[in-house]
Amino acid sequence: MARVLVVDDEKGLRSFLAGCLTTEGHKVDDAASGEDALVRLRAQAYDLMITDLKMPGMDGLALLEAALAEQPDLQAILLTAHGSVESAVKAMKLGAFDYLQKPISGPAEVRLLAARALERRALLALREQARRDDGPPRLSWGDPAMTAVVAQLERVAATDATVLLLGESGVGKEVAARTIHARSGRADGPFVAINCATLSEQLLESELFGHERGAFTGATERKRGRIELADGGTFFLDEVGELRPPVQARLLRVLQERTFVRVGGTRSIEVDVRWIAATNRDLRSRLGDGFREDLYHRLAVFPLRLPPLRERKGDILPLAEAMLPRIAGHLGRRAPGLDDDAKARLAAASWPGNVRELGNVLERAVILCDGDVLRAEHLLIDSAEAAPGSVLGGGSGSSADGLTMEQIERRAIEEALAAVGGNRRQAAERLGIGLRTLYDKLRRYGI
Repeated sequence: MARVLVVDDEKGLRSFLAGCLTTEGHKVDDAASGEDALVRLRAQAYDLMITDLKMPGMDGLALLEAALAEQPDLQAILLTAHGSVESAVKAMKLGAFDYLQKPISGPAEVRLLAARALERRALLALREQARRDDGPPRLSWGDPAMTAVVAQLERVAATDATVLLLGESGVGKEVAARTIHARSGRADGPFVAINCATLSEQLLESELFGHERGAFTGATERKRGRIELADGGTFFLDEVGELRPPVQARLLRVLQERTFVRVGGTRSIEVDVRWIAATNRDLRSRLGDGFREDLYHRLAVFPLRLPPLRERKGDILPLAEAMLPRIAGHLGRRAPGLDDDAKARLAAASWPGNVRELGNVLERAVILCDGDVLRAEHLLIDSAEAAPGSVLGGGSGSSADGLTMEQIERRAIEEALAAVGGNRRQAAERLGIGLRTLYDKLRRYGI
């Protein structure tokens, strides 16, 4: 069953369309004008909107733009009279699914097009879910160090308590957050995430709370914020320690009152959101000096520390073997197996970048590996505890492919730089090494 909004200034046509769809089990609301429809759209989420193109006041095109700004996932069908097909095509370019030309032949035509539009919405939702799920593998493969962590995670998932995930960069905090969401009563609701360290203060406020038209330069349309989009689900604040004080104050109000106001707006919007935050910083040491104590206590209802990979060595090889097929698939390759020397090198490394670094190393290795077996020389590990001969760890020697370790390393750096358009910071992240280490190697090889 879908929720449908029918918009037309002719009462008879509204009744006809509603009748066509209610017999299919859909819940249908109707509006006599674009203005009335917009009021409904601001109060209720819809799966499909069917609207006339020509109406007094706000016409169908204006309503379509406003509706998609309010609800980006909404599917829309435009009703148009003969001779207005050009306008209908324009509407499709703006984001409408299709159009119906009046006079409508009968209920079957309406039901068929509505079914196709709703099928498209379902497919897009599945694609988005697949994109969200296409992340690192599950949190742990059973190392004893993770037993208590997983038990606590399972226990808190069953509640609506706010969780603060603590741990080094790359340990899998977002994987833990998604696991909590998936095992909660909100699993059917949205999981919305934002990295607080990647946006400026103004952009972050706009992304979190949304904004009204004209709120600032460039705000040409109303935009719903991510908190609003997370209504009924889970909101994940990654790197919450990077929030600036003004944004902390606004976020505290949402946590306390479950309401917020869009940037440049005046209307309070109520939300039902479960909060999970994550940080790799010691927030306690910053209380009163960069981070609000009241916000900290709101977030740290259930603090949960995720141990680094070096403290759960038993997870390294199972994680690697689980990640390889996914990584190889993304690269259009068949997943190679690990020989004994490769397994020994992976197990010996300290992994300061944790699971993220492991994934980067494996991706580079799959690129360098031409056969079905991934060998130790393919693993370019930047770690003080890497096994002897580790390429990015400073080893030397030659590979079975006839290249020296230095040649392999140079090739990996050049490929990483090419993949990110020469951006050195991104290349360092892709390689799983520090930016300073990358600069040292660029000087060494004259790149």
